[in-house]
Amino acid sequence: MLLVDDDLTSRLTLKAVLEAGGYFVDSAASAAEAVGKLDERQYELVLSDLQMESPEAGLKVLAHARLMDYKPATAILTTYQNRRPDPQRPFLIEPEALPELLSKVADLISQRAARIVARQLRQA
Repeated sequence: MLLVDDDLTSRLTLKAVLEAGGYFVDSAASAAEAVGKLDERQYELVLSDLQMESPEAGLKVLAHARLMDYKPATAILTTYQNRRPDPQRPFLIEPEALPELLSKVADLISQRAARIVARQLRQA
């Protein structure tokens, strides 16, 4: 998976937790770095902080990820305790909820796999 967060402490903490859960985690500190990584390799899941170098940087990362042919699962990651992204967005992973983090990540990857299988069945 690709973890995108400009806050070094949050990025390293989340990376350690996810790796301890058995996931391979690549990370990026900016939207530009994340876009470059998305173009270089395939990821099952992209977790991106909402606000980085600009208020919309995280959304740009997720929009770019959704344009990729391999269609990774995507989720907004927030480390802001008092700010919440748009409640209409289907996935929100908060580092403060670490006990639930691995379960949510597994669900996102599983849903992606189900979408891929369904797409392949429609094409067959």
